[in-house]
Amino acid sequence: MASGSRKLKIGIIGFGPFAQFLAKTMIKQGHILTATSRSDHSQLCSQLNITFFRDIEAFLDAGNDIILICTSILSFSQVLRSIPFDHLKKPTLIAEVLSVKEYPRDLLLQVLPLEIDILCAHPMFGPGSGKDGWKGLTFVFDKVRITNEDTCSCFLHIFENEGCRMVEMSCEEHDKQAARSQFITHTVGRVLSEMEIQSTSLDTKGFQTLVNLKENTMKDSFDLYCGLFVHNRFAKQELKNLELALETVRQKLHHKSSDTL
Repeated sequence: MASGSRKLKIGIIGFGPFAQFLAKTMIKQGHILTATSRSDHSQLCSQLNITFFRDIEAFLDAGNDIILICTSILSFSQVLRSIPFDHLKKPTLIAEVLSVKEYPRDLLLQVLPLEIDILCAHPMFGPGSGKDGWKGLTFVFDKVRITNEDTCSCFLHIFENEGCRMVEMSCEEHDKQAARSQFITHTVGRVLSEMEIQSTSLDTKGFQTLVNLKENTMKDSFDLYCGLFVHNRFAKQELKNLELALETVRQKLHHKSSDTL
């Protein structure tokens, strides 16, 4: 087969909703999947034709071409450090799909043996936004340490084949841009939730957009939001910028109000 088209053996660590979402498309494309997780997903995996391992060493012995880590941001370090990578039988590509990038990159470089390849990736979509297909949705990746270009190319082809907009970007640049876009979006959505905004009989299109933002944001866990803040060094400054901007608007309103009295 030509590069980028061969079928892969992909092992997934952490088989929560996002991993399940990705796995269904990988299976549709004909790739062979195995999975392991703290929770017992053996019944679901059996339905999806995925081999589920409760034992991490048996999982590592399965001869996967790629191991995809799909844990939460907050549990990533603990999970990564608990994996006995010396059980891998061959050089393997380790990929992760966290919503922050510098943090997992630095940990992977610290923990993994030199012969293991590293790909940091972020599908900028999920089960909600990607339920009708991935065409036109953004997939960001950084080839942190790649010696086997063929395996890496085959993995990226999974997303190319679905029509994703492929963006190669450094982990640092990803976090810088994501702090201004993704983190701020989540922050505004959570602020609106704290205000308990609801649809009214007088909704404008703009207000409907805000209600939708609140509802979509609250579908994600607070742990995810916390991870976006704690493990993206640019997020703290963006939060300060938002606070300063709100104060500036408040001052302008008060200044204008005093002028009209």
